[in-house]
Amino acid sequence: MKLTLAQFKRDFLAEIKTLYATDLSDTSSLGQFIALGHLVRRYNGSHWQDTAERYRKHDQKQVYYFSIEFLPGRLLSSNLLNLGLLDTVRQGLSELGLDFKTISAAEPDPGLGNGGLGRLAACYMDSMASLGIAGNGNGIRYRYGLFKQVFMDGYQVELPDDWLRNGNVWEVRRENKACLVRFGGNVWMAPQPDGSLKAMYEHTDDVLAVPYDIGMIGYQNDVTNTLRLWSAELPPSADNSYYSQAQRDRIDDITKVLYPDDSNSEGQALRLRQEYFFSSAGVQSILRHFGLRHQGMKELAKKVAIHINDTHPTLVIPEMMRILLDDHHCSWEVAWELTTKVMSYTNHTIMQEALETWPIDMFKGLLPRIYQIVVEIDRRYRAAKTPVFGEDLVNRTAPLGNGQVRMAFLAVIGSHSVNGVAPLHTELLKADVLRDLYQVYPERFNNKTNGITMRRWVQLANEPLSTLIDSKIGPTWRQQPNQLKTLAAYQNDAKFLKQLTAVKTENKVALAAYIKSELGIDVRTDAIFDVQIKRLHAYKRQLLHVFEIIREYLAIKDHPETVEPARVHVFGAKAAPSYHYAKSIIKLINALADLVNHDPKVGDRLKVAFIPNYGVSLGELIIPAADVSEQISTASKEASGTSNMKLMANGAVSLATLDGANIDIIEAAGEGNEYSFGLTAKAVYGYYERGDYHAADFYNADPELKRILETLVDGTIPGISTEGREIYDSLLRYNDEYFVLADYESYVQQQQQISEDFQDQQLWQHKALANIAAAGIFSADLAVARYSEDIWQVPHAKLLN
Repeated sequence: MKLTLAQFKRDFLAEIKTLYATDLSDTSSLGQFIALGHLVRRYNGSHWQDTAERYRKHDQKQVYYFSIEFLPGRLLSSNLLNLGLLDTVRQGLSELGLDFKTISAAEPDPGLGNGGLGRLAACYMDSMASLGIAGNGNGIRYRYGLFKQVFMDGYQVELPDDWLRNGNVWEVRRENKACLVRFGGNVWMAPQPDGSLKAMYEHTDDVLAVPYDIGMIGYQNDVTNTLRLWSAELPPSADNSYYSQAQRDRIDDITKVLYPDDSNSEGQALRLRQEYFFSSAGVQSILRHFGLRHQGMKELAKKVAIHINDTHPTLVIPEMMRILLDDHHCSWEVAWELTTKVMSYTNHTIMQEALETWPIDMFKGLLPRIYQIVVEIDRRYRAAKTPVFGEDLVNRTAPLGNGQVRMAFLAVIGSHSVNGVAPLHTELLKADVLRDLYQVYPERFNNKTNGITMRRWVQLANEPLSTLIDSKIGPTWRQQPNQLKTLAAYQNDAKFLKQLTAVKTENKVALAAYIKSELGIDVRTDAIFDVQIKRLHAYKRQLLHVFEIIREYLAIKDHPETVEPARVHVFGAKAAPSYHYAKSIIKLINALADLVNHDPKVGDRLKVAFIPNYGVSLGELIIPAADVSEQISTASKEASGTSNMKLMANGAVSLATLDGANIDIIEAAGEGNEYSFGLTAKAVYGYYERGDYHAADFYNADPELKRILETLVDGTIPGISTEGREIYDSLLRYNDEYFVLADYESYVQQQQQISEDFQDQQLWQHKALANIAAAGIFSADLAVARYSEDIWQVPHAKLLN
């Protein structure tokens, strides 16, 4: 949109006056952010309304993306960029004596997600709007985020993430669109005069689902889609009676916090309530909206696509069946055909614990009508498939089995498409995790490699790099990400490679300043910034990275005369509150950091910075400064990864196992421009099949590795007597579940190669540029275009190859 500097300044001052009845000098940075947010919403209001009206007028097919997490990050800069107002607003605020960065930093990161799953959902929302797809998000409005992470004596401590303390300037409460969600009670099927059956309910535990809508603004195309987040509230009392505090708390708990602890049955029941709550509210809302323009449900699959982002929203399948059967009186056959045509499912994991199962007794008690429908889905699946595939295979794949409701199996059976998120992951789904269901439904399985939005992770997070790219190839890459490949023409341009070095240094200076202010650690900006930022989990193997730091530390102590490039190892990671082992690794990293950072013999040659409370905004600071991208999960365990793509796009080289999308990154940028190591997925599965992995063999065969492990238990690293022993035993006594010791030697070899190559800065920037130039194929725009063509069957703006 067009906006003059003078008009913006007038509008902003008027907004300040309207909101606060005072002048600019009497407002805080937070107050200025809130005023600016209101103003941006006002600027965008007509686009949001016009978009919805245009979709209605053309009866455009709607995509509904269901995800238990959305992690949009701060929206001020993103919204201004997408509206084409970022430069105008920055300059206007500067002329008013204000600093845009300071105002932007007053915006809290929305506590609506935890990691890659939620960030992917947010990227896809951005891309759907930018491609002109009628895309809607559907999730939960969490009152508190996962938690705010702080370290006390090196231990992770979880504090409430009160991100909504000052409200959310971007949301619109729409109480007129609320839905009633039923839990518990008694349900029976009552015969009707016409011979049909009607579901009858009594003594249900009802919850009011109130939607809060956030506009998802497309990139400079006047499109604004909607992210709808549901809040659990007390329903109106039928007899004007009061709710007890216990009843209030029980309802508030549903949308209080992301991922409540499910280590006990009470926590599991709350998670199940959460999942049904937003699945039911979302489907009710969709069918209500569809019914406003269509008579009957016949056209449903032509006008609605529902996407299940991982297993959490799988209850959309039986919920849609419930509404079609009970409210619209469809036959089972018609309802099932419509449901399967509408639904599609992305699987994001091969980890069995993430495939979600629920005890039948719990499920039946909380969701009696949904359970009845799942029982019938199970019965019909068994009846149809047993004659074809045999009883054993059907028993292994049916929605009900071993006393559990099996959500991933229900998602496959009730959808027309099932996709993995990287070629290796998809092949593992077919060959292992969902092998039996692949035999039943081979036509449903397909791959859609994950993607990231370059607008967030390059244009906004790394403006110096964006400006440099523009100077060489123009700005078209911002809407056509594949145009980045034309940067390859400058691989031997010494001047351009020097400019790349200057950009990286500028970003390192910014990160170094943050590390100094937050952690009190001075780091060299000519050092290798070696970065691992992801959820703390044993399979992601932060432990292998720790062993490299111990190796470097011991090498400096043993041979202080040796000259190697300085290293700064940067971690960002949260551990789930109940994941004891992961929290022990956090303690180890912090204890090691304390040792290394304060050893005068090490000086500034080696530093460790574990930055607490990692999230989107910290990622935007860390990623542009990274030289090395640690993607070191055990091969076959990481479905795809997206931090690997973000780091690649910002010129970091990958130190990577052949896992997930690492394989595709190595292929895209060229094997010589990455540092791959370790067991392949085939080798890992070979160990599983033969049962012949012996961690102690690697320990005994490598004196350096043996010495490193001994530091966990011999007092070299102070303050970890309990944690060090636990980790030591997990590797040797319990045989190293994730093959850390097997991959140690090849990992170290590549780390040593990195140190050697980094000393030739022209060579290093050649590798960095190869990564940037190849990153366009991992754009979320391209990923969403593939979803729209192959799965959702909706049109989108054209993207160039």
